Amino acid sequence: MSIDRLTRVNQLLKQEIAESLFRVINDPGADIASVTVTRVETSSNLRNARVFVSIRGDEARQHQLLNLIKSHRKEIQGNIARHVVLKYTPHVNFELDHSIEQGDRVLNLLARLEDEAPASPDRPDEPS
Repeated sequence: MSIDRLTRVNQLLKQEIAESLFRVINDPGADIASVTVTRVETSSNLRNARVFVSIRGDEARQHQLLNLIKSHRKEIQGNIARHVVLKYTPHVNFELDHSIEQGDRVLNLLARLEDEAPASPDRPDEPS
């Protein structure tokens, strides 16, 4: 399968899964708005798909919502089968993605370093 087609399939699945989360999960207390589908990696034979989700909140909350999403996997997969035309409907597996948290941590560190570093008289803050 071409890489371009696989990329399009991944994007299509990402969009459908994100929409399905809102359609399928109606549990009270489940804040699905704090869940972001960051990427989907589909195998070249379209049989399996790894779905990476980022969940805002502390670690306990993240695992609670991830388990809730995993419990609704069959319904989400059914929505994919109904709305996405593929030869095979991939078996989806959900995993936590910590890349957004790590990026925020790096940005906070850079901002703190920028605040702590004194302005050098040789290098004014603003370009001339």
